[in-house]
This record gives sequence, structure tokens and C-alpha cells, in this order.
Amino acid sequence: MAAEDEECELNDRQKEEIAKWFLLNSPAGEIQFVAKDLRSVLNNDKVYDDAVSYAFPLYNKSHLICLQFPNRSGDVLITSYNEVDENEFLDPRTAQVATVDHVKQVCTDVRPATDEELPSPYIEDFRCALDAEIARYVGEAYPKGVCSVFCVKGKDAELPGSDFEFVVVISAAKISPQNFCNGSWRSVWNIEFKDEEQVLEIRGKVQVGAHYFEEGNVQLDAKHECKDATIFQAPDDCAISITNIIRHHETEYLASLEASYSNLPDTTFKDLRRKLPVTRTLFPWHNTLQFSLTKDIQKELGIGK
Repeated sequence: MAAEDEECELNDRQKEEIAKWFLLNSPAGEIQFVAKDLRSVLNNDKVYDDAVSYAFPLYNKSHLICLQFPNRSGDVLITSYNEVDENEFLDPRTAQVATVDHVKQVCTDVRPATDEELPSPYIEDFRCALDAEIARYVGEAYPKGVCSVFCVKGKDAELPGSDFEFVVVISAAKISPQNFCNGSWRSVWNIEFKDEEQVLEIRGKVQVGAHYFEEGNVQLDAKHECKDATIFQAPDDCAISITNIIRHHETEYLASLEASYSNLPDTTFKDLRRKLPVTRTLFPWHNTLQFSLTKDIQKELGIGK
């Protein structure tokens, strides 16, 4: 028996990999809670420290978290597109670079960005115009949304005739653990400015996450990709066209999600149940909108007593 127990015991490397998985798959706003529980379960500071030092930077960048500067002069999105160094991230709107403690999820310092870290004046005209339009859109569409526009290619171009690329990042989260629900909206839009063809190619990736955990554990992880294009114009005109395209696709995707969930009682929920459950009582699908997912259904079916 003792030999069997020894064979089942995980080594430190295996424990670390499992801990990383749990951390990286934490729902929006919940990685700190998961880390706290893992510390207790692991009871091994080295395994815990190795896991969090690996997972937190990846989680912060994939979830596009927003951190406030220590001097309250602005905030910065944590993404792979504005990463200057391992713990430094550029905020092009304020031309500052924030130093970040990934595990604590706070900015510890801020400094002015160098000229080498910022786009040329020609590129910055396009970036600023787009940033202003996107910020206006996000302010209208997302109550707690934040956004930024980063130049990821061709930032040193000084005159027309060069190609360059922007990434628009939009992040919105509603963290309400006291109400047993958290959610996030993350969208990333790559815009390639092709001067020779006089066209802008736009590729978007949207990810929506939600976690409801009152008397249960229900999660949503929906992803969507799309493409579009518009003509190369002056900075202000480009900004308006790009923002209108982003607004159109995001609104359309949100409407499709709402339509899917309005049909849940007639489609998905039915597929999750037997035609005739063990109680030998047919489920009253005509009344599904009146039930919660737990107590009301149990009461109606006479189960769980």
C-alpha cells in the first residue's frame, strides 16, 4: 500500500505545471484568489514562486489588464504590443513607461519614454487621431472600458510612402466577486497601412469571458475573428473609418451573442438533458425562463430533496 502511495505522489515539477495551468486558466479578475488557494494547497514556497513568476506575466498580458500609474497621471494597458522590457510597458498616450510588478498587479514606477521608444511625428499623427476616435467610441460603448493604440511596425517612418501597422486594444472588465460573477471583453485589432495599394487591412480578434459561481460554476469563453478593409486617407479620415468598422463588427458580434443566449432554452439546455429524466417526469420547457439554474428547477422536478 505504501508503495502505491509513493507512485501516486507528484514531484515538484509536476506540481508546478499543474499550478501554472490553474493560474493561466483563471477567469477574469480571479487569478489572485486562485494563487492564494494554490499557496495553501502546494505548501511549497519554491514551487509556488516559480509557478506565479511564470504565469502572472502571461495572464496579465493575455487578459489585457489595466494598471494605474503610481503618481495617478494615467494608466497603462499590459499587453505584448507595448512591452518595452520584461517589466516595462509603454503608454503612448502619455509618452510614459511604467514599471510593473506582475504578481502584485501594480505599477511601481514610471518614467518618460525615450525618443527611440516613440513613433515618428508622421506616424504619431495617425496614431493620435485613431486613439482619440477609439477612446470616444469605447467611452460610449463600454462603461468601464479602456483602450490604447500601439504602433507595432514602421514607427520610424518620417514621410508618406512607407507601410506601418497599428494595434488597437480594447479591454473592459466587470469584477464583482461579492455578487459571484466576473466578466471581461477583450478585442485586438491589427490595422496594416499599405501606402502603395492605398488600402488599410483590418483584422480583429474578440474574446468574451464570464464566470458565474453562485451555487454552481458556469463559465463562458467565446472567441470571434473577422476581417475588413478601407482606403488609405488623411489621419483624421482614417481614424473615423477604422473606428466605424470596429464599432460595426463589435456591435454585430455582441448582437449575435445575445441572440444565441435568448435561444438557450430551446436549443442548448435541451441538448444537455435526457428526453425523460430519471424522475420519469418530462421537463417543462415552456416555462424555462421562469427558473433559476438550481433551486427552482430542483423544486419543479422534485429532485435534490
